[in-house]
Amino acid sequence: MNKNIFGEPLISCSANPLTGYFRNGFCDTDNTDIGIHTVCIIANKDFLLFSKAKGNDLTTPMPQHAFDGLKDGDKWCLCALRWKEALINNIAPKVVLEATNEKTLNVINIEDLIMHSHKQLKQ
Repeated sequence: MNKNIFGEPLISCSANPLTGYFRNGFCDTDNTDIGIHTVCIIANKDFLLFSKAKGNDLTTPMPQHAFDGLKDGDKWCLCALRWKEALINNIAPKVVLEATNEKTLNVINIEDLIMHSHKQLKQ
């Protein structure tokens, strides 16, 4: 069973749009997932423009892959390195921590993820 960054069971990121490397709604992964699609984000307009400018267009529909394109407010399992790149460029989208796979911690510091939580955590 995949776990989130807190070592708890991973919760679903999104069923609409259906996300995840395995298109099962979860940010789970295995050794075939070269992109490490493990960060559950809440997309926003600025991030989507940034990602498109970096060569990863997440807004254009691709019916051949059953992908309608993301819009502001959609949840999505993003590649850990893309999120880290957005962080470095001060444009990282908010993160749903409970739906973010613990394997993300191999790439991103937990503190950075927590700072970008979609909700305030109790200290």
